[in-house]
Amino acid sequence: MNARIARGELNYPGIGFTSEGRSPEGFDRSQARARLGEGFETYRRVADGILHWQIQRRSGLRVRTETETVEYGSRIVSGFGVGPFRVKAPCEVVWVRHPVPGNTAQSAGFGYGTLPGHPERGEESFEVSIDSAGAVTFTITAFSRHSNWFYAAGGAAARAAQRHIISRYIDSARQLAAGES
Repeated sequence: MNARIARGELNYPGIGFTSEGRSPEGFDRSQARARLGEGFETYRRVADGILHWQIQRRSGLRVRTETETVEYGSRIVSGFGVGPFRVKAPCEVVWVRHPVPGNTAQSAGFGYGTLPGHPERGEESFEVSIDSAGAVTFTITAFSRHSNWFYAAGGAAARAAQRHIISRYIDSARQLAAGES
């Protein structure tokens, strides 16, 4: 692995809980789902994009990663804002699920957790699934709470920013499903 792009250790309880759709006590939990279409071609295209950081890159975030593909333990620093008013959000991958061979119901994706310097404490996951009927669904699961009083004071603005980025993630998944480059 390359040199660390973010310092520190994961800073919240319940590491890996998003892989089970759970959250620790005292954290706000959210989940967003979008139906993306049908078939294994669509599923595999979205899974490949998720596992190559494309959800983050296509969403308009400024992204630096340690690895080209999502790997357990790899770190990412994403950022949003303008000029000197840019908020950096360092995270570490805490679980990864790869597509399996064959045409069976399955899911693929990953979850990452916050590191010191992130405006929140918690975890977020990005997962695409295909059911036995061939329906492809993208799911974002998260649990979080503000990392300090400053971000807590801007609660309404922080929630609006979170809703906005979730909609951008869903748009990114739809682009991948449609085969847009």
